[in-house]
Order: sequence, then C-alpha cells, then structure tokens
Amino acid sequence: MEIITVANNKGGVGKTMQAYQLACHLANKGSRVLVIDLDSQANMSSTLGVQIQRTLIPEWLIGDVALEDVVVPAEGVHECIKNISLIPASRQLANLAKLFILSEGEIRKEAGRKERLLRKRLEEAKDMFDYVVMDTPPMLGDELIMALVASDRVLIPTQAQDYSIDGLEELMDTFEIIKETENPGLEFTIIPSMVNNRRKIERQRLEELKMSFNCAPPIGNRVQMQESISLSKPMFKMPLKSKGRQEYDALWEFLNI
Repeated sequence: MEIITVANNKGGVGKTMQAYQLACHLANKGSRVLVIDLDSQANMSSTLGVQIQRTLIPEWLIGDVALEDVVVPAEGVHECIKNISLIPASRQLANLAKLFILSEGEIRKEAGRKERLLRKRLEEAKDMFDYVVMDTPPMLGDELIMALVASDRVLIPTQAQDYSIDGLEELMDTFEIIKETENPGLEFTIIPSMVNNRRKIERQRLEELKMSFNCAPPIGNRVQMQESISLSKPMFKMPLKSKGRQEYDALWEFLNI
C-alpha cells in the first residue's frame, strides 16, 4: 500500500483538485483507493458525493473507533468511483487539537507522539487498499504533520507566483525535519498548478521551480479544471484532445502512477 499526501500550507493552490484527479486516476486503473479528507472544509468529501454532520476522524485517531466505523463508499456516476472508499471530514475536525490535549496520556501510551497516530492507524488498512490519498488543510497543523509522518510521498501543488513560491520555505523546513526524525523515506514532488503560460512572470517562476525542486509537468489554469470539480467528472473523462486531460496524462507518466 502506498500512501500519498497532497499538501501545501497555502490555500487556493489546487490541493483538492489534485487529490481528486489522483484518486480517480488510480481507481480507474483498478486500484483499491482509500481517500482521507483531513481538511475541515470537507471539499474532497463533497466532491466524492459524501456529506456528513460529524466526522469520526478524531475518535479513530485516538483509537476509540475502528477503521470500518469511519470508512464509507464514495458516490458518483463514474465507474471508477466503485474502487474508492472515503474517510470523510466535517467542521468538527477543527476540534482535533483540543481532543489531542484531552487525550494526551492515552496518546503517549498508544503511539508515543501524536504525530505518529495516523501512521499507526493506517497499518490496519495495508491489506485492504492499494493506495491511500490524503487531502490536507492549508496550514501546518496536526493534520498535515501526521500526514507527512505517515506518507511515502508528498505532492505539493504550487502556483508559479512569488507569494506562492515564498510560502514553500516553511513547508520545506517542516518536510526536512520530519524526514530526519520520523520518516526518512519520505519523497516530494512539486506540481506547478493553475499556470498561465501567457504571463512572462509565471514562465520565469516556473523555470525557477524547476531549477530548485523535483518538479512535475505543469497543470494549466483552465476552465475544464473547475468543471471537473463542480461536476465531479475526472479529467480522464474529458475529450482526448483536451489540453487538461493531456496535462494530467503527462503528470501521471512523470509520477509513474
């Protein structure tokens, strides 16, 4: 089972878009995919057709409920959806930090540190799924840290703009700390997202990203991308000549997934 997190500590860079496309791509290939929505905004959950009043993710993490109590089937009209299971989020996920404080003693006994809880819980799923795809909130909180500790690799959607690139520094610092202390096998790839190649400044920033990081082929800022999310229609269902579909095909080939 491979665990892939889509992360950035900045919002509006296309995290949910990338996580949705990745999950659907893997499921379309016949893989059993578990999607975990760790963002209290629950956009990934609603895109996969699931809306709940209260998530059980905090209780699952501290061991009060079992994996089967939090996993639900994704819903949608496309054939690939039958291969996707979901651990959905809700607004209550924002209370996770408070629960961790209240359960500090149990957490220390169970996992040593709260950052290791998610990795420990996912050990239960290793024979049930081929991939885990996690969508994370736009902040360096408990959810993102736990996801990085648990993951095999991290995909980082990033706009080719100054403020977005500058925001990578804090995330990269965190990434290196986790790699040194908790997860030495962790790998990352930058995915330039929402790129407008007609803008000279974005082309320049894109070249800078390529020089500094392991950088995937860019994903353009196209109307098709928004349609894909709003209609819950994966990009591989778009016409073969679609630029968006071609860009995602190139991305999957680069990532070898």
